[in-house]
Amino acid sequence: MAVLFCVILIDLIGFGIVIPILPFLSPQLGADKMDIALVIVTYATCAGLSGPQWGKLSDRIGRKPVIIICLAGAVLAYLMLAFASELWMVFAARGFAGLMAGNFGVASAMIADITTTENRARGMGLIGAAFGAGIVLGPVMGGLLTLDGTGFTLPCLVAGVMSLLAIVAAAFFLQESLPADKRAAIESRRMTSQSLSLLQLLRHTQNRLFVFQFVLHQAAVSTIVYMFPLWMGEELGFSAREVGIVFGIQGVIMVICQGGLLGILARLLGEWRLLHIAVTLLLLGLLAASMADSMVTMVGSIFVAMTGATLCVPMLNTIISYTTALEYRGRMMGITNAASSWGRVVGPLVAGTSLSLLGFSSAWLVSALLVSVYLILTLFLSVKRPVQHSQTHVQ
Repeated sequence: MAVLFCVILIDLIGFGIVIPILPFLSPQLGADKMDIALVIVTYATCAGLSGPQWGKLSDRIGRKPVIIICLAGAVLAYLMLAFASELWMVFAARGFAGLMAGNFGVASAMIADITTTENRARGMGLIGAAFGAGIVLGPVMGGLLTLDGTGFTLPCLVAGVMSLLAIVAAAFFLQESLPADKRAAIESRRMTSQSLSLLQLLRHTQNRLFVFQFVLHQAAVSTIVYMFPLWMGEELGFSAREVGIVFGIQGVIMVICQGGLLGILARLLGEWRLLHIAVTLLLLGLLAASMADSMVTMVGSIFVAMTGATLCVPMLNTIISYTTALEYRGRMMGITNAASSWGRVVGPLVAGTSLSLLGFSSAWLVSALLVSVYLILTLFLSVKRPVQHSQTHVQ
């Protein structure tokens, strides 16, 4: 888990570098607010299409090769973005990056492979902590590397170097969690699962409604990632540097929550109850954002919302890993990764439309409405489907 943490951390530092610069890079090339939303949507759409395929491939050839392939794709995508001189090049770079964005789902499947039911939540939290640490270091680096706030080539090149370093770390130090002997032991069961369509697999595992939670969750989070830099820039005059620092502080909070508190809270409260609390915090933060009128209340509301969101994904991944048998695991994690990507399509489109028509306060309320549905669905499913630990090891 330590090696996987380091690989994902290095990659996500690169990912985090571009978070604060995209809303400022695209307008330099003639983009308006809706174009910025469409850039985010392009990445998410491509990731949604490719996610299940990466998960399925990792079941077939192993987790490690797929992680390395996706990292190599990220290197190329960052180089394309670094040298983008027209808006269509930004779209092309982010679209290609989305097609290669299979790492998070495959890494989650790897964690499920190597953990027991007792430490599964802690393992998923470790991946979340790597994400949080990347959000700490990446946006801060991205903001600082823009120099005068207008030069974006250097941050993109550094992001590519970070993914290249992650390839080296994965190639030399990461051990395969689904080796050939284990793949052979589940071959007949895996072949059965491959014959199922996506809808048949969701029906078979009874995860149709559960997977929809990933859509709602990422719709809300992507709304924040899309609107917050624009909100800070328009209302407070923030540049990419200041936005990067704010994301960095939030990343520290994410690391503390996921790396230190999540395992303890999951044992004390249980997965479903902790998920209820986390979604409630996300909802309260968005409601507070709709009423915020100062830097303290604006930034504070986002901290509350993102802290809640930080705790959600590890719990969602933990619960679905308990309810998914080994032969379906990689494919299911790929499906949830794709569902998250479709949420990142819905979020910016809804936010961009409501922002253009209604302004920031109403746009935050629209996002809060999505999270209200998320909370209701979570409460319903926790009653209908309490956690039942599935078979973890091959027999």
